[in-house]
Amino acid sequence: MPVLPTTDAFLDFWRSRHLCTVTTLRRDGTPHVVPMGVVIDPENDVAWAITSGASVKAQNLLAANGNGPIAVCCVDGRHWSTLEGTATVLVHPAAVAEAEQRYAERYKVPRENPERVALRIEVTRVLGNVR
Repeated sequence: MPVLPTTDAFLDFWRSRHLCTVTTLRRDGTPHVVPMGVVIDPENDVAWAITSGASVKAQNLLAANGNGPIAVCCVDGRHWSTLEGTATVLVHPAAVAEAEQRYAERYKVPRENPERVALRIEVTRVLGNVR
């Protein structure tokens, strides 16, 4: 059974240009929360993001054997949606290119970054108040 809703309201919300907050866990278990662009792939119940491999969020996930818990929250006024799941850090050029292409569709073409990695988020729960 699909996890990500496929209603027009949900898809429109996640396709509109809004920044999200992304929460990962530090080694000591405390949350690390930062703004980030995230896109969804509803056909596969995943979300994608790009970041530098040296970023704290990537390092938090790598410390969890390359994948760990993550929460992504997108807010627009009183409308919001949170995706919970497990993020995997991907370094393969094809995976990074896919994440960059998806990012460009929602936001803009990302700047060049040879240290870039992709985060592939397996969504396990969706919360929110979307029109």
